Amino acid sequence: MPKNCNFIEKLREVGLRPTKQRVKMCEVLYDREKTFHFTVNDLVKLLSEKMNQKISLATVYNTVHAFEKKGYLKEISIDSHKSYFDTNTSAHHHFFDEDTHELIDCGENDIDKINIRKNITGKK
Repeated sequence: MPKNCNFIEKLREVGLRPTKQRVKMCEVLYDREKTFHFTVNDLVKLLSEKMNQKISLATVYNTVHAFEKKGYLKEISIDSHKSYFDTNTSAHHHFFDEDTHELIDCGENDIDKINIRKNITGKK
């Protein structure tokens, strides 16, 4: 079965019409070998470049949030006004590089256990 058929099914599962723009968005998100981390604005720019035409911010925003609600994407909040999305929805950790503004996956072996004292002041 062609990849586009899978993308069309995925779009229909989240209640969205499979327009050319949305199918292209699925290709950009899921037709890659590595995990993809992005902000909605990053995705709008990338899609505009790949499609040689503008794509509505509202279309991208609504599609990304529909995918996140269905579990096809994971939202990672960096602070109160910036969120990244991750195509890898399995349980894993992230590192945010403040210099490059890059979100990096961390495996279980990349992070040591944190020991927290049980008698923290103010905690019963």
